[in-house]
Amino acid sequence: MGPMRLRFLFWPLLFSLALVAHALERTNVVFKVFQFPPDKIPRIDGRADDWDIVPKDYAVGIDQLADTVGGRGTNYDRSDLDVTVRVGWVKGINQLYFLYEAYDNFWDFAKPDLHNDIFELVVDGDLSGGPLIKQMHPAKLPEGEAHFRFHGVHAQNYHIFTPAEGKDWAMVWGCQPWIKELPYANAAYSYDFKPGQSGKLVLEFWITPFDHAPAEGPQTAVVSQLKENTTIGMSWSVLDYDDEKSERFKAFWNLSHKTTMYGDASDLCAFRLMPLERNFRKALDVQWSFQVVDMDRRLVAFKDLSQGDITSWKWDFGDGSMASEQNPLHTYTKPGEFVVTLFVDGLKGKARRSKVWDVVLK
Repeated sequence: MGPMRLRFLFWPLLFSLALVAHALERTNVVFKVFQFPPDKIPRIDGRADDWDIVPKDYAVGIDQLADTVGGRGTNYDRSDLDVTVRVGWVKGINQLYFLYEAYDNFWDFAKPDLHNDIFELVVDGDLSGGPLIKQMHPAKLPEGEAHFRFHGVHAQNYHIFTPAEGKDWAMVWGCQPWIKELPYANAAYSYDFKPGQSGKLVLEFWITPFDHAPAEGPQTAVVSQLKENTTIGMSWSVLDYDDEKSERFKAFWNLSHKTTMYGDASDLCAFRLMPLERNFRKALDVQWSFQVVDMDRRLVAFKDLSQGDITSWKWDFGDGSMASEQNPLHTYTKPGEFVVTLFVDGLKGKARRSKVWDVVLK
Protein backbone atom coordinates (compact mmCIF):
# COMPACT_ATOMS: atom_id res chain seq x y z
CA MET A 1 0.00 0.00 0.00
CA GLY A 2 1.54 3.30 -1.11
CA PRO A 3 1.86 6.50 0.94
CA MET A 4 -0.99 8.20 -0.95
CA ARG A 5 -3.32 5.31 -0.12
CA LEU A 6 -2.32 5.48 3.55
CA ARG A 7 -2.96 9.20 3.60
CA PHE A 8 -6.41 8.65 2.12
CA LEU A 9 -7.28 6.05 4.76
CA PHE A 10 -6.06 7.96 7.79
CA TRP A 11 -7.04 11.52 6.86
CA PRO A 12 -10.69 11.23 8.07
CA LEU A 13 -9.49 9.88 11.43
CA LEU A 14 -6.92 12.64 11.83
CA PHE A 15 -9.52 15.23 10.88
CA SER A 16 -12.01 13.96 13.46
CA LEU A 17 -9.34 13.90 16.18
CA ALA A 18 -8.35 17.44 15.31
CA LEU A 19 -11.97 18.50 15.48
CA VAL A 20 -12.33 17.23 19.04
CA ALA A 21 -8.95 18.55 20.13
CA HIS A 22 -9.11 22.06 18.61
CA ALA A 23 -12.68 22.98 17.69
CA LEU A 24 -14.09 22.87 21.22
CA GLU A 25 -13.47 25.02 24.27
CA ARG A 26 -11.81 23.86 27.51
CA THR A 27 -9.73 21.21 25.76
CA ASN A 28 -8.24 20.15 29.10
CA VAL A 29 -11.52 18.61 30.28
CA VAL A 30 -13.99 16.10 28.87
CA PHE A 31 -17.29 15.90 30.73
CA LYS A 32 -19.11 12.58 31.07
CA VAL A 33 -22.58 11.46 30.01
CA PHE A 34 -23.85 8.62 32.20
CA GLN A 35 -25.18 5.52 30.47
CA PHE A 36 -28.44 4.37 32.02
CA PRO A 37 -29.13 0.63 31.85
CA PRO A 38 -32.16 -0.17 29.65
CA ASP A 39 -34.21 -1.16 32.71
CA LYS A 40 -33.42 2.07 34.59
CA ILE A 41 -34.33 4.78 32.05
CA PRO A 42 -35.33 7.90 34.03
CA ARG A 43 -39.01 8.73 34.19
CA ILE A 44 -39.67 12.36 33.30
CA ASP A 45 -41.66 13.37 36.37
CA GLY A 46 -39.58 16.12 37.99
CA ARG A 47 -38.24 13.77 40.64
CA ALA A 48 -34.53 13.21 41.16
CA ASP A 49 -34.64 9.69 42.62
CA ASP A 50 -34.11 8.00 39.23
CA TRP A 51 -30.71 9.70 39.18
CA ASP A 52 -29.47 8.31 42.50
CA ILE A 53 -27.55 5.63 40.57
CA VAL A 54 -25.41 8.26 38.82
CA PRO A 55 -21.95 8.55 40.42
CA LYS A 56 -21.03 11.92 41.90
CA ASP A 57 -18.24 12.55 39.41
CA TYR A 58 -20.82 12.92 36.63
CA ALA A 59 -22.34 15.99 38.29
CA VAL A 60 -21.42 19.40 36.84
CA GLY A 61 -21.79 22.13 39.44
CA ILE A 62 -21.70 25.90 39.43
CA ASP A 63 -18.00 25.68 40.26
CA GLN A 64 -17.47 24.72 36.60
CA LEU A 65 -19.28 27.81 35.29
CA ALA A 66 -18.07 31.34 34.63
CA ASP A 67 -20.10 34.53 34.37
CA THR A 68 -18.82 36.00 31.11
CA VAL A 69 -21.34 38.86 30.86
CA GLY A 70 -22.09 40.06 34.41
CA GLY A 71 -18.41 40.42 35.32
CA ARG A 72 -18.24 37.86 38.14
CA GLY A 73 -15.94 35.48 36.33
CA THR A 74 -15.64 32.32 38.42
CA ASN A 75 -16.57 34.08 41.69
CA TYR A 76 -19.81 32.29 42.33
CA ASP A 77 -21.96 32.65 45.47
CA ARG A 78 -24.01 29.55 46.32
CA SER A 79 -26.30 31.63 48.56
CA ASP A 80 -27.30 33.60 45.46
CA LEU A 81 -27.41 30.80 42.86
CA ASP A 82 -26.35 27.17 42.98
CA VAL A 83 -26.85 24.69 40.14
CA THR A 84 -25.96 21.07 39.44
CA VAL A 85 -26.51 19.30 36.13
CA ARG A 86 -26.33 15.60 35.32
CA VAL A 87 -26.58 14.24 31.78
CA GLY A 88 -27.46 10.69 30.73
CA TRP A 89 -28.06 8.54 27.69
CA VAL A 90 -29.27 5.02 26.88
CA LYS A 91 -27.43 2.86 24.38
CA GLY A 92 -29.60 2.40 21.31
CA ILE A 93 -31.79 5.46 22.00
CA ASN A 94 -30.77 8.76 20.41
CA GLN A 95 -31.88 10.96 23.29
CA LEU A 96 -30.05 12.94 25.95
CA TYR A 97 -31.52 13.02 29.46
CA PHE A 98 -30.94 15.90 31.89
CA LEU A 99 -31.43 16.54 35.58
CA TYR A 100 -31.14 20.23 36.46
CA GLU A 101 -31.22 21.07 40.16
CA ALA A 102 -30.97 24.71 41.17
CA TYR A 103 -31.32 26.96 44.19
CA ASP A 104 -31.96 30.65 43.53
CA ASN A 105 -32.50 33.39 46.10
CA PHE A 106 -34.90 35.15 43.66
CA TRP A 107 -36.80 33.17 41.06
CA ASP A 108 -37.91 35.45 38.23
CA PHE A 109 -40.62 33.93 36.02
CA ALA A 110 -43.76 36.09 36.25
CA LYS A 111 -43.68 37.51 32.72
CA PRO A 112 -44.90 35.75 29.55
CA ASP A 113 -41.88 36.73 27.43
CA LEU A 114 -38.15 35.93 27.42
CA HIS A 115 -37.67 37.69 30.78
CA ASN A 116 -37.37 34.50 32.82
CA ASP A 117 -34.66 32.62 34.65
CA ILE A 118 -33.30 30.37 31.91
CA PHE A 119 -31.23 27.24 31.50
CA GLU A 120 -29.80 27.64 27.98
CA LEU A 121 -28.60 24.42 26.38
CA VAL A 122 -26.71 24.04 23.09
CA VAL A 123 -26.06 20.60 21.56
CA ASP A 124 -23.98 19.63 18.52
CA GLY A 125 -24.45 15.88 18.20
CA ASP A 126 -22.01 15.25 15.36
CA LEU A 127 -19.37 17.86 16.21
CA SER A 128 -20.11 19.80 13.04
CA GLY A 129 -18.88 22.99 14.70
CA GLY A 130 -19.22 26.56 13.52
CA PRO A 131 -22.02 29.13 13.80
CA LEU A 132 -25.57 27.91 14.34
CA ILE A 133 -27.62 31.13 14.65
CA LYS A 134 -28.73 33.43 11.84
CA GLN A 135 -26.81 36.44 13.19
CA MET A 136 -23.54 34.52 12.74
CA HIS A 137 -24.20 33.07 9.26
CA PRO A 138 -20.78 33.12 7.51
CA ALA A 139 -22.26 34.23 4.16
CA LYS A 140 -24.19 37.10 5.80
CA LEU A 141 -27.51 36.11 4.24
CA PRO A 142 -30.57 38.28 4.86
CA GLU A 143 -31.91 37.44 8.33
CA GLY A 144 -35.16 35.96 7.06
CA GLU A 145 -33.38 33.63 4.66
CA ALA A 146 -30.69 32.75 7.21
CA HIS A 147 -33.36 31.93 9.78
CA PHE A 148 -35.21 29.36 7.70
CA ARG A 149 -32.18 27.84 5.97
CA PHE A 150 -29.62 27.89 8.77
CA HIS A 151 -30.71 28.88 12.28
CA GLY A 152 -30.38 25.82 14.54
CA VAL A 153 -30.26 23.37 11.64
CA HIS A 154 -26.92 21.62 12.32
CA ALA A 155 -26.82 22.25 16.10
CA GLN A 156 -29.63 23.29 18.42
CA ASN A 157 -30.15 25.92 21.11
CA TYR A 158 -32.85 25.51 23.78
CA HIS A 159 -33.83 28.37 26.10
CA ILE A 160 -35.46 26.37 28.90
CA PHE A 161 -37.60 28.43 31.27
CA THR A 162 -36.94 27.72 34.96
CA PRO A 163 -39.70 27.37 35.74
CA ALA A 164 -42.22 27.78 32.91
CA GLU A 165 -45.67 28.97 33.98
CA GLY A 166 -48.31 29.74 31.38
CA LYS A 167 -45.92 29.14 28.45
CA ASP A 168 -44.03 26.36 26.72
CA TRP A 169 -41.24 24.79 28.76
CA ALA A 170 -38.65 26.01 26.24
CA MET A 171 -38.02 28.44 23.43
CA VAL A 172 -36.08 26.79 20.63
CA TRP A 173 -33.83 29.53 19.30
CA GLY A 174 -33.99 28.35 15.73
CA CYS A 175 -36.28 27.62 12.80
CA GLN A 176 -37.62 24.31 14.16
CA PRO A 177 -39.85 24.76 17.26
CA TRP A 178 -41.19 21.22 16.64
CA ILE A 179 -38.08 19.72 18.29
CA LYS A 180 -39.32 20.76 21.78
CA GLU A 181 -42.49 18.69 21.44
CA LEU A 182 -43.14 14.97 21.83
CA PRO A 183 -41.87 12.66 20.39
CA TYR A 184 -38.63 14.68 20.26
CA ALA A 185 -38.53 16.11 23.79
CA ASN A 186 -40.28 16.09 27.15
CA ALA A 187 -39.90 17.95 30.44
CA ALA A 188 -41.24 18.06 34.00
CA TYR A 189 -40.64 20.38 37.00
CA SER A 190 -40.86 20.20 40.76
CA TYR A 191 -40.84 23.37 42.92
CA ASP A 192 -42.97 25.11 45.56
CA PHE A 193 -41.97 28.80 45.31
CA LYS A 194 -43.66 31.80 43.71
CA PRO A 195 -42.12 34.56 41.58
CA GLY A 196 -39.71 36.64 43.63
CA GLN A 197 -39.21 33.97 46.28
CA SER A 198 -36.20 31.73 46.94
CA GLY A 199 -36.17 27.96 46.78
CA LYS A 200 -35.05 24.85 44.98
CA LEU A 201 -36.17 23.75 41.53
CA VAL A 202 -35.85 20.30 39.97
CA LEU A 203 -36.10 20.14 36.19
CA GLU A 204 -36.00 16.79 34.42
CA PHE A 205 -36.11 16.57 30.65
CA TRP A 206 -34.83 14.84 27.55
CA ILE A 207 -34.15 16.12 24.04
CA THR A 208 -33.31 14.58 20.68
CA PRO A 209 -30.12 15.96 19.08
CA PHE A 210 -30.18 16.46 15.30
CA ASP A 211 -27.44 16.57 12.69
CA HIS A 212 -30.03 18.23 10.44
CA ALA A 213 -33.19 19.84 11.82
CA PRO A 214 -34.88 21.83 9.03
CA ALA A 215 -37.69 24.35 9.29
CA GLU A 216 -39.88 22.15 7.10
CA GLY A 217 -40.29 19.61 9.89
CA PRO A 218 -39.14 16.15 10.91
CA GLN A 219 -39.81 14.48 7.55
CA THR A 220 -36.29 15.26 6.27
CA ALA A 221 -34.56 15.63 9.63
CA VAL A 222 -31.48 13.58 10.52
CA VAL A 223 -31.21 12.47 14.15
CA SER A 224 -27.72 12.36 15.69
CA GLN A 225 -26.55 8.80 16.23
CA LEU A 226 -25.32 8.45 19.81
CA LYS A 227 -22.65 5.79 20.19
CA GLU A 228 -20.68 4.57 23.17
CA ASN A 229 -17.30 6.23 23.82
CA THR A 230 -17.86 8.92 21.18
CA THR A 231 -17.80 12.64 21.90
CA ILE A 232 -20.49 15.24 21.30
CA GLY A 233 -20.34 19.00 21.61
CA MET A 234 -22.45 20.55 24.33
CA SER A 235 -22.58 23.48 26.74
CA TRP A 236 -25.09 25.35 28.83
CA SER A 237 -25.61 28.69 30.49
CA VAL A 238 -27.74 29.93 33.36
CA LEU A 239 -29.32 33.32 32.77
CA ASP A 240 -30.08 34.65 36.25
CA TYR A 241 -32.70 37.41 36.37
CA ASP A 242 -33.11 39.00 39.79
CA ASP A 243 -35.12 42.13 39.05
CA GLU A 244 -38.58 42.11 37.47
CA LYS A 245 -38.16 45.74 36.40
CA SER A 246 -34.84 45.21 34.61
CA GLU A 247 -34.89 43.94 31.04
CA ARG A 248 -31.43 42.41 31.39
CA PHE A 249 -30.31 39.35 33.30
CA LYS A 250 -27.92 39.81 36.21
CA ALA A 251 -25.48 37.04 35.28
CA PHE A 252 -24.67 34.71 32.39
CA TRP A 253 -23.05 31.66 33.98
CA ASN A 254 -21.75 29.35 31.26
CA LEU A 255 -19.91 26.07 31.13
CA SER A 256 -17.90 26.92 28.04
CA HIS A 257 -16.44 30.07 29.63
CA LYS A 258 -16.97 31.69 26.24
CA THR A 259 -20.03 33.88 25.81
CA THR A 260 -20.61 32.99 22.17
CA MET A 261 -21.30 29.35 23.04
CA TYR A 262 -24.94 30.29 22.48
CA GLY A 263 -24.40 30.63 18.73
CA ASP A 264 -21.17 28.92 17.68
CA ALA A 265 -20.84 25.16 18.13
CA SER A 266 -17.04 25.44 18.08
CA ASP A 267 -17.33 27.17 21.46
CA LEU A 268 -18.95 24.15 23.13
CA CYS A 269 -17.36 21.59 25.44
CA ALA A 270 -16.55 17.93 24.87
CA PHE A 271 -18.92 15.36 26.42
CA ARG A 272 -18.16 11.65 26.17
CA LEU A 273 -20.96 9.08 25.99
CA MET A 274 -19.72 6.67 28.62
CA PRO A 275 -20.12 2.88 28.73
CA LEU A 276 -22.10 1.25 31.50
CA GLU A 277 -20.53 1.54 34.91
CA ARG A 278 -19.02 -1.77 36.00
CA ASN A 279 -21.68 -2.49 38.63
CA PHE A 280 -24.36 -2.53 35.89
CA ARG A 281 -22.53 -4.84 33.51
CA LYS A 282 -23.21 -8.55 33.22
CA ALA A 283 -20.27 -10.89 33.74
CA LEU A 284 -20.95 -12.11 30.20
CA ASP A 285 -23.22 -10.13 27.91
CA VAL A 286 -23.55 -11.90 24.58
CA GLN A 287 -24.49 -9.71 21.64
CA TRP A 288 -23.86 -9.96 17.92
CA SER A 289 -24.85 -8.46 14.59
CA PHE A 290 -24.76 -9.56 10.97
CA GLN A 291 -24.71 -8.15 7.46
CA VAL A 292 -25.64 -9.88 4.23
CA VAL A 293 -22.58 -9.20 2.09
CA ASP A 294 -23.92 -10.82 -1.09
CA MET A 295 -27.52 -12.03 -1.27
CA ASP A 296 -26.98 -13.89 -4.56
CA ARG A 297 -24.12 -15.88 -3.06
CA ARG A 298 -25.84 -16.03 0.37
CA LEU A 299 -22.65 -14.70 1.96
CA VAL A 300 -23.17 -13.32 5.49
CA ALA A 301 -20.71 -11.56 7.80
CA PHE A 302 -21.23 -12.05 11.54
CA LYS A 303 -19.78 -9.72 14.17
CA ASP A 304 -19.36 -10.46 17.86
CA LEU A 305 -20.42 -7.54 20.10
CA SER A 306 -20.18 -9.40 23.40
CA GLN A 307 -18.75 -7.92 26.57
CA GLY A 308 -16.86 -9.63 29.37
CA ASP A 309 -13.74 -11.76 29.74
CA ILE A 310 -14.37 -14.17 26.86
CA THR A 311 -12.04 -17.04 26.03
CA SER A 312 -13.84 -18.78 23.13
CA TRP A 313 -16.68 -18.38 20.65
CA LYS A 314 -18.84 -20.95 18.88
CA TRP A 315 -21.32 -20.08 16.16
CA ASP A 316 -24.24 -22.24 15.10
CA PHE A 317 -25.43 -20.82 11.76
CA GLY A 318 -28.71 -22.74 11.80
CA ASP A 319 -27.95 -24.79 8.70
CA GLY A 320 -25.86 -27.49 10.36
CA SER A 321 -22.61 -25.51 10.06
CA MET A 322 -20.49 -24.27 12.97
CA ALA A 323 -17.52 -21.93 13.40
CA SER A 324 -15.16 -21.00 16.23
CA GLU A 325 -13.95 -17.65 14.92
CA GLN A 326 -14.95 -14.48 16.72
CA ASN A 327 -16.18 -12.71 13.57
CA PRO A 328 -16.83 -15.32 10.87
CA LEU A 329 -17.98 -15.14 7.26
CA HIS A 330 -20.42 -17.87 6.27
CA THR A 331 -21.90 -18.93 2.94
CA TYR A 332 -25.31 -20.62 3.08
CA THR A 333 -25.95 -23.29 0.44
CA LYS A 334 -29.72 -22.81 0.29
CA PRO A 335 -32.33 -20.16 1.04
CA GLY A 336 -34.31 -20.08 4.24
CA GLU A 337 -35.07 -18.51 7.60
CA PHE A 338 -32.34 -19.40 10.03
CA VAL A 339 -31.94 -19.52 13.82
CA VAL A 340 -28.37 -18.41 14.47
CA THR A 341 -26.79 -18.78 17.91
CA LEU A 342 -23.54 -17.53 19.37
CA PHE A 343 -22.14 -19.45 22.37
CA VAL A 344 -19.32 -17.93 24.43
CA ASP A 345 -17.13 -19.27 27.21
CA GLY A 346 -15.50 -16.89 29.63
CA LEU A 347 -13.62 -16.67 32.88
CA LYS A 348 -16.92 -16.25 34.73
CA GLY A 349 -19.08 -18.83 32.98
CA LYS A 350 -20.92 -19.49 29.74
CA ALA A 351 -23.70 -17.71 27.85
CA ARG A 352 -25.50 -17.71 24.51
CA ARG A 353 -27.52 -15.41 22.28
CA SER A 354 -29.77 -16.61 19.46
CA LYS A 355 -31.69 -14.62 16.85
CA VAL A 356 -34.76 -16.34 15.47
CA TRP A 357 -35.35 -15.71 11.76
CA ASP A 358 -33.37 -12.48 11.66
CA VAL A 359 -31.12 -14.05 9.03
CA VAL A 360 -33.35 -14.65 5.98
CA LEU A 361 -31.84 -15.53 2.60
CA LYS A 362 -33.36 -16.15 -0.81
